[in-house]
Amino acid sequence: MSTNTTSFPPWSRRTFLQRAALGIGGLAGLALQTPPAPASAHFRPRARRVIWLYMDGGVSHLDSFDPKPRLTELAGKPFPLKIEATQFDNNGPVLPSPWSFAQYGQTGLTVSGLFPHLSTCADEICLLRSMTNPSPVHAVGNFWMNTGWGVAGRPSAGSWISYALGSANQNLPAFVVLNGGLLPVGGMEIFKSGFLPAAWSASFVEKTAPAFDNVLPGLAPQQARLLRHLHRTDSTFSARLGHPASIEGAIANYELAARLQTAVPDLLDLSGESAATRQAYGLEAPFAYTRDYARQCLLARRLAERDVRFIALTMPMTRGQDRWDGHSGLKVNHGENALTVDQPIAALLKDLRQRGLLDDTLVVFATEFGRTPFTQGSDGRDHNPFGFSLWMAGAGVRPGTYGSTDEFGYRAEENPLTIHDFHATLLHLLGLDHEQLTYHHGGRDYRLTDVEGSIVKAVLA
Repeated sequence: MSTNTTSFPPWSRRTFLQRAALGIGGLAGLALQTPPAPASAHFRPRARRVIWLYMDGGVSHLDSFDPKPRLTELAGKPFPLKIEATQFDNNGPVLPSPWSFAQYGQTGLTVSGLFPHLSTCADEICLLRSMTNPSPVHAVGNFWMNTGWGVAGRPSAGSWISYALGSANQNLPAFVVLNGGLLPVGGMEIFKSGFLPAAWSASFVEKTAPAFDNVLPGLAPQQARLLRHLHRTDSTFSARLGHPASIEGAIANYELAARLQTAVPDLLDLSGESAATRQAYGLEAPFAYTRDYARQCLLARRLAERDVRFIALTMPMTRGQDRWDGHSGLKVNHGENALTVDQPIAALLKDLRQRGLLDDTLVVFATEFGRTPFTQGSDGRDHNPFGFSLWMAGAGVRPGTYGSTDEFGYRAEENPLTIHDFHATLLHLLGLDHEQLTYHHGGRDYRLTDVEGSIVKAVLA
């Protein structure tokens, strides 16, 4: 036998994925099923992709985007309306916001001092001030906001969108979660595909660098030869059996694994970003958690450039703060969480706009519920699902505000919105009719919006 001849051990497919493809089959839940080609929307979409900035814990609308002067007038006095049961029933007097508010941009959007950078993007933001959630409990509220139902087992919005539209990039998953280190209460189930095919579950990019320890740049020559050899062997075997789908799918998985070895390291390599871009996002900010979130936002832009359908970002754990869940020490809790995300999000919006990507990218800043206008204890706020804010920016939305809460910010008053309304609008912007996007499971057709939901036409550009 020639000394140049390569011999190949009788590896199983599992061994091949572990050794030849450098273990990529088990990386961070990455789905290796071959992503279908892009599907057709029901009608002309305004958005091609979504960046989902999930603010786990319950951002206080009263301290961010929904100022209430009445709270200042009644500071320290008993709350004058009937109080619904709260999470801890440790309710105190009226609590005004410790942050001042000002109006910004041509729309006159009112933003608090929590978000000095984001306030410079006021004319990009479509603010929904009248959101509601059926539940005041974190896990249940997170399931509602992310899956349209209050218990585990339903597909994530990202899974529905990926299933409906397919993948626009054959080298990357359609649905990616950039995990900042703090998964929302409810865990990974929030981002899974439920009863949809497993290929549409989220693939996780972890905070640690490198995110995928087993993915090395490029393919070593021996690996490339081995892949070519296996492709020939498998193709012959598949042809002999009449090209069954199971065999063809396995072959395609190997090929996707190889493509990922090229695509993922290039995606995660930020060395080519300019000094100005790095500074704008906050990659060199003094606060470590700003730097963490800046990397996530910059990766989100890079994924958007590569046409990933749904890109979700989770929060970092900021110096022991419990998410945005300001039951006590509201000023420190919200202050540090805002310091973490404010600069990176503003930079993301401006960068997307400058690159022409915001025209067909929908950015969503969402949370599970708001917080009470009265104190919990002495310096916190409890959960408030009866009225809160979220915002969208980019493709197809009209900057400005929609809806309102009452004078105390306790309940949605003008144009109250359900999560099904919000999801129906989200799907509409992607060219999907929420009533037609169904999946048959367990004897019935399911929708992201269940049997409800109306498009909020007033926010459409």
